[in-house]
Amino acid sequence: MEYRRLGHTDLKVSVICLGTMTFGEQNTEADAHAQLDYALSQGVNFIDTAEAYPVPIRAETQGRTETFIGRWLSRRSDRDRIILASKVAGPGRPEWIGHLRGGPRLNAVHIERALEGSLKRLQTDYLDLYQVHWPSRNTNYFGQLGYRYGRDHHPETIEETLDALTRLVQSGKVRHLGLSNETPWGVMRYLQLAEARAQPRVVSIQNPYSLLNRSYEVGLAEFAHREGIGLLAYSPLAFGTLSGKYLDGQQPEGTRITRWGQYFTRYSSDKARLATERYVALAHEHGLDPARMALAYVNSRPFVTATLIGATRMEQLRTNIASKDMVLDEDVLKAIEAIHADITNPCP
Repeated sequence: MEYRRLGHTDLKVSVICLGTMTFGEQNTEADAHAQLDYALSQGVNFIDTAEAYPVPIRAETQGRTETFIGRWLSRRSDRDRIILASKVAGPGRPEWIGHLRGGPRLNAVHIERALEGSLKRLQTDYLDLYQVHWPSRNTNYFGQLGYRYGRDHHPETIEETLDALTRLVQSGKVRHLGLSNETPWGVMRYLQLAEARAQPRVVSIQNPYSLLNRSYEVGLAEFAHREGIGLLAYSPLAFGTLSGKYLDGQQPEGTRITRWGQYFTRYSSDKARLATERYVALAHEHGLDPARMALAYVNSRPFVTATLIGATRMEQLRTNIASKDMVLDEDVLKAIEAIHADITNPCP
């Protein structure tokens, strides 16, 4: 396993990070513990979760993912070997997250309550990385294109959010701070404030990055590189579509898109299908597993610190983790760039 430095910290994280948002919905507790055991046995030391998980986010299951991880952690004596990350939710659609603290906000009261809830469920007294899951202001994330000018509906500012997060670092309950679903302006503002007020710098950004969505390369890649912020690439398989399992109208039983396709449409457009067909054909042409090829590409990017994988079956998990050993040759890389030039970022 390769390990990469997380931002400017002294933490070395595995290039493969185990994402856990299926735990408690598509995966049972026994499944979750088996995945965690296997990942750790393969050298994965980085685990990512969130207070809102599992997905789809529902009041009946919210927090179950952290609870499953916490029960697994409670039976171990090597917490210091594991780099554990979670996230605090911001405002959003009431039908999805209205049950979280009566409507989640990114102010001091809400952030402190969120962290205490996560620590209790995870059965630990600190997090190695605590991330803002998405911004509270009006901006572009979750596939939204075209910035919409207008008044922000939520009064908390980045200053207020960073003040609250700083107190958590000072308390020892959080070691480092990260962002998720952020824009270049948002990252810049957090760094600007941290420098001006001697507060902790964010060390990572968890944004989508895959063969179907390389929008991170425009603006954020240079910004993060020059400022020493690591990308934690989520959805590297585009909800599993890059494995090819949904091509030709297939709807595999139990998969996220089969069960909840109305919520997960980001990678289901005609352009996405055309691009996916070409990437899958390329993999087969070179005798490669399509999923492993897609992950190996993400792993190889110089601005990526870790690639977040998720699986519902152990077979998938083994394939995903094995991507760490795949090196794509120049012919494959050139062909990937040619497809990207023809169908650029079909799923931003």
